[in-house]
Amino acid sequence: MCGIAGVFGISEVERFEPYMAKAVNCLSKRGPDFQKIQSFPNAILGHARLSIIDTSAAGNQPMSDSAGRYTIVFNGEVYNFKEIAAQLESKGVKFTSGTDTEVLLYAYIHFGVECVKMFNGFFAFAIYDKEKQDLFLARDRFGIKPLLLYRDDSMIAFASEMKALMELPITRELNPVALKAYLQLNYIPTPLSILKGIEKIDPGTYLQINKDGEITKQQYYKLPEKSVEKYDYEAAKAELIKRMEASVQKRLIADVPLGAFLSGGIDSSVIVALASRHTRQLNTFSIGYKDEPYFDETKYANLVAKKYKTKHTVFSLSNDDLYAHLDDILDYIDEPFADSSAIAVYILSKLTRKHVTVSLSGDGADEVFSGYNKHLADYRARKGGFLNALVKAGSPIWKALPKSRNDKFSNLFRQLDRFATGLKKSPAERYWRWCAFVDEAAAEKLLKTFSHKDQAAFLKLKAKYLDEFEQENNINDTLRADMQLVLQNDMLVKVDSMSMANSLEVRVPFLDHNVVDFAFALPEEYKIGGGFRKRILKDAFRELLPEELYNRPKHGFEVPLLKWFQTSLRSRIENEWLEKDFISAQGIFNLHEIEALKRKLFSNDPGEVHAQIWALIVFQSWWKKYMI
Repeated sequence: MCGIAGVFGISEVERFEPYMAKAVNCLSKRGPDFQKIQSFPNAILGHARLSIIDTSAAGNQPMSDSAGRYTIVFNGEVYNFKEIAAQLESKGVKFTSGTDTEVLLYAYIHFGVECVKMFNGFFAFAIYDKEKQDLFLARDRFGIKPLLLYRDDSMIAFASEMKALMELPITRELNPVALKAYLQLNYIPTPLSILKGIEKIDPGTYLQINKDGEITKQQYYKLPEKSVEKYDYEAAKAELIKRMEASVQKRLIADVPLGAFLSGGIDSSVIVALASRHTRQLNTFSIGYKDEPYFDETKYANLVAKKYKTKHTVFSLSNDDLYAHLDDILDYIDEPFADSSAIAVYILSKLTRKHVTVSLSGDGADEVFSGYNKHLADYRARKGGFLNALVKAGSPIWKALPKSRNDKFSNLFRQLDRFATGLKKSPAERYWRWCAFVDEAAAEKLLKTFSHKDQAAFLKLKAKYLDEFEQENNINDTLRADMQLVLQNDMLVKVDSMSMANSLEVRVPFLDHNVVDFAFALPEEYKIGGGFRKRILKDAFRELLPEELYNRPKHGFEVPLLKWFQTSLRSRIENEWLEKDFISAQGIFNLHEIEALKRKLFSNDPGEVHAQIWALIVFQSWWKKYMI
């Protein structure tokens, strides 16, 4: 894992070198081991390295081929690089390092743009051709690694993080369409960014940019479109075990200390069970919550650690520990992102980094195999029946009852209310609403202005993610949409940014494309049905995991935002982030609506307003750092 940046199509290279030096320095947490920029006739490439494979100086970047024609900057890991290296050596290539970077470079030289289809891993990279003075950019299949692009009349620039681009002489103009999406979803979907002119390159896509700045974009990967039953259920379980074991084994390659996150859920436990087969003693890491016993799952993690004799470390945190890192997290975020669970991921990454440089994670399993409550709800909504009619009829009751994620009954009322609302919508609109914290009208009301042109662009953004629902009519539509919307723009952004803030590489075996392609070729009944989610995943690995993991409810950790907002942070909310004169002078938000949210927050019935307040706090913190 590293950080990359570059500018292309510039005529005054020397003028841009100081900017690029600052841009690469911004990426030093992604790559603390070595930073360098290299200039060319019409481009500058920069790299910040986190050394994982061949930690010697031979692996430093930017890296050029032996002839000096091609130069690469690369972020990520290609796990099958040794197999590709063997093919290249048969063609006469002689490697000077043991890195996957050099293999990737020569794969491009010998196989051209088709090389991206050969790579098993996660990556974002750029290759500059000094002879043609052109640039090639590529991003991995699922968007595990970020890659942003900026273009104006004078240059094209790319980087792993927006903060690097903002060190360049670029125009900073707020994108109102991205802001509306953010206020509804608490994150900003690709290809939008919070700034006009900066876009996120789509996963599974490469760009060819010629010396005149003309860009050709090509999608080289997309999820399977149809469910095709190629295996009976028992054969499918066996095949899943085989593919997952191969995926985990590939991701154990490292020349630095390696471990695994272990939450106590099925997903991370599967990873630990498989990894333990191939390591002498695996390091595993869990977070416990002293003040929130409802969310503490360390007893389940301990069962798995004991079964596989891992070297297990539990980080037992109080709410004060979480609160203490709040400003550090806000300071690192360079685009508004308001998934509050990022706080826990940040602390887990920070503490884990004291022990290892690489950690495996169970991320992706919920989206691939149908693990969320909304998946079961969507499945039931599609099936219809008397219970659906009963819940729908009870809609006025659910709306009147107290709703919160912090205890069993109020969370049930919250879920019933969302389910009843979703039953009134089409599958596509229901999906979008269940991904959101508030409806579109509530998000738009927060904005002082939102034009018809902006609304048309917003609807186009929605259509990009909802066209899956025009095809089949089963849960696989929802899973494909989740892979492209939620996984890519929320879950993977959270893990990448919070781990990289602490110079920790996190690998995700469930997102090996061989596993994903297999899963999406299976019929929906292999994944969900009869009240069960992730059916095939749970059944395939049942013999490897403690039975206690199967007899427990699924619930994610909820950061105690409401408690903080009503106590420790109340003064900052009222006098800093959402202060009346600041909101008026800023000219972005509807002051009346902001005041209404504050009144609700500090009332006896705040409901779930804290999620909206958190989104506003994150945005205001970002605005004050980057836009004033």
